Amino acid sequence: MEKVYIGKVVNTHGIKGEIRILSNFPYKDKVFQIGNSLIIDGETYKIESYRVHKGYDMVTFQSFSNINDVLFLLKKDVYFSKDELHLNDDEILDEDLITYTVLTKDGKKGIIQEIFMASENNKILRVYLDKEVLIPFSSPMICHIDKNKKEILVELIEGM
Repeated sequence: MEKVYIGKVVNTHGIKGEIRILSNFPYKDKVFQIGNSLIIDGETYKIESYRVHKGYDMVTFQSFSNINDVLFLLKKDVYFSKDELHLNDDEILDEDLITYTVLTKDGKKGIIQEIFMASENNKILRVYLDKEVLIPFSSPMICHIDKNKKEILVELIEGM
């Protein structure tokens, strides 16, 4: 089973076994659903309740109703099964995107060296073609993404 990093358990909240997860995962709506299972230290835990509080994802698990039951989860990484993620055709995980080949309309071929966030909603691809080029992921420069071929077709603006 392939798993995807979701975030980290940073604290507990209250006395009823709720944990606080710090996560910047882009598809939280698909992960944090009641009945889904999160993976922590190789063990799966079924979500009983979920809410957002002050920017944190607050979760309780089935069979845990006391703060003492969840203390062992503190500072642990949280994962989700990639098979259960069910992404749409236009949704791609960054760890998958880094394996894609970038093709330009004028025939150049390049690889993605890095993906980083310039701001909360602005993902940037650092691509090496003949030289290093920064391409905003949500820009009109990206013409087409083919998930089957793992290719991104881009049209660079003049001067790049």
